[in-house]
Order: sequence, then structure tokens, then C-alpha cells
Amino acid sequence: MRTLQIEILNPKAAKLLKDLEEMDLISIKKPKKKSLSALLEKLRSKESSAPSLEEITKEVEIVRARRYGK
Repeated sequence: MRTLQIEILNPKAAKLLKDLEEMDLISIKKPKKKSLSALLEKLRSKESSAPSLEEITKEVEIVRARRYGK
């Protein structure tokens, strides 16, 4: 079995694909939408110890102080 990703430029092509699916020649699966929160959760799960809000705030303040000379 081969898997292809296609972009449909003409609505008639979508109809043809639907007909092929009804004849059990192909299978159409809609891609799962990945939300930003799911992506962030995946990335955070790989980190053993995520920084706390206070640590993030402290780091941001240090960078701002360097950048703006205050």
C-alpha cells in the first residue's frame, strides 16, 4: 500500500476521488489537526524539569535589562 498526500485544485477531482472511494479502490482519511496546545504538551513532556513562571520572568527581566541598558 502506498500513501500519497495531494492538493485538490478542482472540485471535480474531489468528486472523482469520492467515486473511487465508493468503489473501494482507495481510502480517504482526513489529516488530524494538531493544535498548538497539543504540540506544546508534547514538547514539554520531553523536558524533565520545566522552568517555573518565576524563573521565566526572572530570565526575561535579565534579557530586557541587557537589551535596554537599565
